[in-house]
Amino acid sequence: MSYNSLQEKLIVFTRYPVPGKTKTRLIPDLGSAGAAELQRILTEKIFHTAKSSSIFGSFKIEIGFEGGDIKRMQKWLGTDSDYYAQESGDIGERMNAAFLRSFDSGSRRVVLIGSDIPGIDEKQIYQAFKELETSDIVLGPSGDGGFWLIGLKETLNIFSNIDWSSEKVLDQTIMAAQKLGKEISFLDTLFDIDTIDDLKICKINKESVKPYLSVIIPTLNEADNIEVTIRSVINEDTEIIVVDGGSTDNTVGLARKSGARVITSKKGRAVQQNKGVPFAKGKVLLFLHADTILPGGYIKHIFETFMNPDNTAGAFRFKTDDKQAFMRFIEYIANIRSIYLQLPYGDQGLFIKREIFDKIGGFPEIPVAEDLFLVRLLTGYGKIKTLKVPAITSSRRWREYGIIRTSLINMIIMTGCFLNFRPSLLARLYRLISI
Repeated sequence: MSYNSLQEKLIVFTRYPVPGKTKTRLIPDLGSAGAAELQRILTEKIFHTAKSSSIFGSFKIEIGFEGGDIKRMQKWLGTDSDYYAQESGDIGERMNAAFLRSFDSGSRRVVLIGSDIPGIDEKQIYQAFKELETSDIVLGPSGDGGFWLIGLKETLNIFSNIDWSSEKVLDQTIMAAQKLGKEISFLDTLFDIDTIDDLKICKINKESVKPYLSVIIPTLNEADNIEVTIRSVINEDTEIIVVDGGSTDNTVGLARKSGARVITSKKGRAVQQNKGVPFAKGKVLLFLHADTILPGGYIKHIFETFMNPDNTAGAFRFKTDDKQAFMRFIEYIANIRSIYLQLPYGDQGLFIKREIFDKIGGFPEIPVAEDLFLVRLLTGYGKIKTLKVPAITSSRRWREYGIIRTSLINMIIMTGCFLNFRPSLLARLYRLISI
């Protein structure tokens, strides 16, 4: 059987993932970002399944979404499908509006599926359209008493007076169809994911989405800063790993007291940051200097960055705790460099997809400019996004060496990195100009 793509339509209902607003019943178990990450994974699986089902037939795919907007949906899932915001109202009103929209545009057979059924495959989508050749309605029952798929050949008044989000949904829908004298076909029963028990039924490991983020903080005698930094990080979606390079003050004790896991390492920022990665469980790694403070709600900004598949890494906007006017100018120049050259420094809080970090082999274990060398490696894998919100880093280095001298040191090191100076030569140069 071959379908006319102008007359056959598959609608995918989904929600744009936003931490705290997606899969809310799972937030106590998965965290806000973990629940949103699950939504992202499930939607992408359903979407790719829908596109793959074209091997059996051709039909138009539409995405009816909640949250977000068309621009963000297209960045996430691509531009080769149609998108529209779902109508307001309960799920029945929204589905009815979607069917009306499709039939009014000339479709003859329309199938609608949700995005939280991991068991959907291409053959079931094909079978749904095939059943509509001889039946008026096709339903895919779900294990909780609802349905995961519904297909129609015409607009029908079967979405009213249904106790949505209850175990009565399927039975009430069948009764509404039977009152109209309509022939119903059924597909296999599948399970959707709304609770932690559903994850077990669908054989999804909650550790695959929680923690979403691992923050790795290298330290060396940072007792004056570490508590404040850790407090800015603490979040239900985040694990905190402090990698200490041999502090002789109370850094380790304060880090543990603040809730971080502490491991020890040889001295050296690159070495310490790499040492922390094998202990990290997050899908995203954030490397944070011990004197840098993250902004409130930072997890949402990181999550949104990776909703664009082109982004492979990111950093926060650069800002210091120095309020001098000339320092504001330095910050402005640094952010121009970070945004347009995609060259953020480590004190901006670099965050990277774990899989990409593993591919490039981690930080080059060099004595200086390890962040610049890492960023240059990352550019081969995608874009590096500089966020609009700043992380606040200590200006102590500028106070110690002076604003102009510190800026000059940074410029020389960056130029040397671009000119492919050997790391050992850069290190000697750094020591000379820092004396």
